[in-house]
Amino acid sequence: MIGLLQRVSSAHVSVAGVTVGTINDGLLVLIGVQRGDDEAKADRLLQRLLGYRIFADDEGRMNRSLRDIDGGLLLVPQFTLAADTKKGMRPGFSTAAPPDEGERLFSYLLAEAKAAFPTVESGVFGADMQVQLLNNGPVTFWLES
Repeated sequence: MIGLLQRVSSAHVSVAGVTVGTINDGLLVLIGVQRGDDEAKADRLLQRLLGYRIFADDEGRMNRSLRDIDGGLLLVPQFTLAADTKKGMRPGFSTAAPPDEGERLFSYLLAEAKAAFPTVESGVFGADMQVQLLNNGPVTFWLES
């Protein structure tokens, strides 16, 4: 499972002009589900998202986690993260989980996140979404579990 996380001052996602998720200081995480991913990988990714130390401490060092700052978590499913881009001029998607499995694992991750953390928002699996963010830093990391 892939999480492309971005430290943000604000972010929101909308579908058909309607905002479906919004946060202030926190993490916007684009989620890609690959073939072979399972609940254990989702659990590990969530553990890392909540504990990854990328927020500044009092000395300006990346030493605080999302939990430490009590920030927001915005999870957005993004099928294209699981693309195979190693050759040619067009991405292949044979490495991505089938849509039903991707949706199941994204829903699992979202439910676990909501059970573990107070401020969790999300995009809509399979929807045409518009995502706006103010990247703080910019700070962006690619996590895989």
